[in-house]
Parts: sequence; structure tokens; C-alpha cells
Amino acid sequence: MRSRTMRPFLAYALQLAAILAVSPPVASAADSPIRHRLAFFEYGNCPNRFVELAADGTMIREFRPLSIAVIFQTLPNGNLVYAYGGKPTGVVEIDARNQTVWNYVSHCPQVLGCERLANGNTLVAEQGPCQVVEVDNGGKVVHVTKLFTNQAAYHLQVRNIHRLENGDILAAHEGDGAIREYSPSGQIVWQYTGVENTGDARRLTNGNTLIGGGTQKRLIEVSPDGKIVWEFTAADAPQLNIVWVSSIQILKNGNYLVGNFLRNHEGHGAHAFEITRDKKVVWTFADHKRFKSVTTIRAIEDE
Repeated sequence: MRSRTMRPFLAYALQLAAILAVSPPVASAADSPIRHRLAFFEYGNCPNRFVELAADGTMIREFRPLSIAVIFQTLPNGNLVYAYGGKPTGVVEIDARNQTVWNYVSHCPQVLGCERLANGNTLVAEQGPCQVVEVDNGGKVVHVTKLFTNQAAYHLQVRNIHRLENGDILAAHEGDGAIREYSPSGQIVWQYTGVENTGDARRLTNGNTLIGGGTQKRLIEVSPDGKIVWEFTAADAPQLNIVWVSSIQILKNGNYLVGNFLRNHEGHGAHAFEITRDKKVVWTFADHKRFKSVTTIRAIEDE
């Protein structure tokens, strides 16, 4: 025989069960689809163009760069900085209306890499000679860091460059297949070689270096003593059709956004994908009707 004190509880339980039976479950953050506002350069067997997509895939911006361009950076104010490699060559900043607000014309044969610094200056990756030039807002060169390369021809000498917290520069040398860290005076203080067609690397907070493996179709994390401590390869996710790891972005959630350059393999696989540290693919971008091959790609909300 049920006690009178149990009756209110049983009535509540029955009412709650009835509500749950007809109400859909509330989706958790893990169940929600991942959506990114994307910006990227398309290049290869297609027009060289910059594209920005809303999270729902709607194209909200598109333009042709001044000349060959594969690397860019979105700024907090919404402007865009990118390197252009024609004649002339240099780095340009444009606003949301694609109007030029700053332009540095280099005297070298070609610039394909750049980075806007927190102090407002801009790093310019010059090829021929291979060096990083720091330019202030007025276009004045305030510092030059000489880089090493075994490439006599300028085109493959250097790609992405990044100023580290210690003031050094981390540079990707595509032709050399090397990632090198340089002191401000140009001394090589760390390097990792044997990465064919590498285009980008990022120094992690643990002191290791995350390296885009280029045409080796992989992403690797390397310790300061040169050991591979983590690796994601094409074999880990064959459905992605990894052809050329062309860009890497460390997202705020700790995942990696990876660009996959599909040149000469267009039409299937992913232009970009997001992976977790345990190698789980949690998001892919593949729109082969509108785009063929993507180089640098960024989730703007994580820049």
C-alpha cells in the first residue's frame, strides 16, 4: 500500500514521463552541426580569386587579386591583407568594399607570403633574395631578416611566415621542404626538413611545431628535438582525398582546420576539413560545383 507522502511524487513522475514522451530531446553542442564562415583563395586549374562564404554557404564576397595570390590574413577590423606575386609584387590591404587602404610594392621578383603584426607593421616574405622584410604603416622598411634557401630560382623559396612570441620568425620553405626558425639576425635556431612542398607551420603552446605536410598528404606535430609526436595522414581518412596540405589553422576549440589543395585531382574529396586531436573528422567543406582547388582557407570567426 502506497503512503500518502508518495502520491505527490508519483503524480509528478507520471506527468514528467508524459511530457518527455511527446517532447523532442534538446540537442547538445556536440549534436549541433559545425558551421564556419569561410574565406579562401582559389587557385590552380581555375580562376585565381578570393571568396568569402557565410556559414550557410552563401557567397558574400568575391574578387580577383592584383596578381597571383595564395596567402592572406583577415584583420579584426574586417579588412584583408594578402600578398600578390606579379609585376609589380608586394602586399596589399583592402577593405570590405575591396578598396585599397595600404599597399607595399616590393623590389624583389615575387612575394607570396605575408603577416600583419600586432604593432601594425607587416612582414613581407620576399623571394630573390630570400628574406623577411618588416614594413611599417608608412611603407618604411624597419628590419630585414635574411633567410636560407638552397633554391636558386625564386618561386619556391619561401611561403608562410610567422613572428613567434620570442621575436623569431618561423618560415616555410616549399622548395627546400623545410621549416626553419630564424633569430632576428638571421641565424637558424631550429629546423625540420624532409617535408615535401610544405607551405605552413605553427608553433604550438607546448613548444612543438605543427607542420603542413604538403604533397606528403599529412599533418605532423614535431617536438623541439625533431621527433614526430602526432601525425594525421591520408590513410587516416581516405574519404577526404588529401592531395596537398596547403594551409593550417588552429581553431579556438583546439581543433585544426586544414586546407586541401586539389589541383589536378579536382572533383572529389574535401577542399578543407576540421579534425580533433584524436584524429576525428568533425567537419568537411566540399563544394565541387562552385569551386575547384583551394589554397589558404580560414574560419573567419577563429582568426
